[in-house]
Amino acid sequence: MSIFKRLRDLTLSNVYALIERAEDPIKLTDQYIRDMQEDLVDAEKAVAAQIAIEKKFEQLYEEQRALVGRRTEQAHMAAQAQNVDLARRALEEKQAAETRMNEYKTSYDQNKASADKLRTKLGEMRKQLTEMKNKREALVARYQAAKAQNEINQAMNGFNTDSASGGMKRMEEKMLQMEAQAEASEQLSDKGKSLDDEFANLSKNKAVEDELAALLKQYETKSE
Repeated sequence: MSIFKRLRDLTLSNVYALIERAEDPIKLTDQYIRDMQEDLVDAEKAVAAQIAIEKKFEQLYEEQRALVGRRTEQAHMAAQAQNVDLARRALEEKQAAETRMNEYKTSYDQNKASADKLRTKLGEMRKQLTEMKNKREALVARYQAAKAQNEINQAMNGFNTDSASGGMKRMEEKMLQMEAQAEASEQLSDKGKSLDDEFANLSKNKAVEDELAALLKQYETKSE
């Protein structure tokens, strides 16, 4: 027995409540939709069969109604021709046709009423199926959004801000330490120069200063 048949006495809002409380609402919704589609196919067959019965009695009714009209006309023709026996026979068949016509009309009305009710029920089932499909789209969107939010939350939980901040601070301290070591190494390198190197550097500086002084003096002479 399908879910729809088991829950057909529930309102659609009750079904929605059951789906939303389910562990896997998408899966339950898909199953419910499949059950509704199967029931809809059965209902369409039942409506088609009932409509066929309705049309059959309508046809029989129309045939007898036409026969009543024809026999009435023929009875008048026979009476005008003073053919009493023929007129009597026409009236007898007319009455028999009227009896059948009324019977078929009653059956037609009853079956049409039943077919109309089934048409209405079928329309309601189609509407509910459409609503359920729309509900599924909304559930899928909500489910995906919740899933994404959950994944983000889990990622954020795994991301330790204090740990990251501590790691950055340690990196800065390490960098400062390396810079201090480089500076100390440079100072040691300068101290490691020989006395000859110092004097050679001093002589080099003196040569530059002497050349600069001569250059300046040259331009001072020109300006005078």
